[in-house]
Amino acid sequence: MKRTRPASRGPRRLALFGAIVLVLSVVMSASLATADAGTGPLGVTVVAAAGVRSDRVGALFHEGKPGEHYCTASVVHSPRRDLVLTAAHCLGEDDGELFFAPGYRDGQAPHGLWKVAQRYLPEGWADGQDEDSDFAFAALEPDGSGREVEDVVGGERFAAGVATGATAVTVTGYPDDRDAPVTCTDKPRPHSRTQQRIECPGFSAGTSGSPWVNGNGQVVGVLGGHEQGGATDDVSYSVVLGAEAGRLYREAVCPDCR
Repeated sequence: MKRTRPASRGPRRLALFGAIVLVLSVVMSASLATADAGTGPLGVTVVAAAGVRSDRVGALFHEGKPGEHYCTASVVHSPRRDLVLTAAHCLGEDDGELFFAPGYRDGQAPHGLWKVAQRYLPEGWADGQDEDSDFAFAALEPDGSGREVEDVVGGERFAAGVATGATAVTVTGYPDDRDAPVTCTDKPRPHSRTQQRIECPGFSAGTSGSPWVNGNGQVVGVLGGHEQGGATDDVSYSVVLGAEAGRLYREAVCPDCR
């Protein structure tokens, strides 16, 4: 489960992140140059550089308290330009007020804090927390100037029905013990008919809700699902986004159309 920080990260996980830091200077330039195309060094996790694509990913906070982020979300294109995608287990109704900080880095929210106005959970999750329904959308309130979040940072296209492993994807998210996002590109593989998996080190607690973006700028997965995203930092999961995800997206972009 990647929503909350484990009680002890253990020597192996500390050594793992030490290794990531060591390889950072070697692979960052090549990885960041090719990540938007969904290619490049596969299975290598680095700190994401600030930029247009990474600024569409942000951290979720309880009560808008910087420094206490607990999950990841990303802006997806919608007609009202107010929508983010995350894991369903990140949007519990008992979580109180939630806020989204796109491009959050080093304790700063360069594009503001955006309050969650409405949560959209699939029936499979709402009725029984089915791991095959571990995805959700949230509509955000506009800022004080009347702008929507997509007006500020843009958004990726949400795509349901894309075959697992059709292309490599880039996963970007916020470990809850770091104040900068990490990113990794690799090719997903089927875990089951309804779940897909990706091998990227360093995706620890807090990265639930991270988008899986292919080279066409489409979000084709969201970190969650099996074991609420994975029991280890090295392997992460996503629901295979299908008909239920498509229906929920349509509801979120037009809640009065049902």
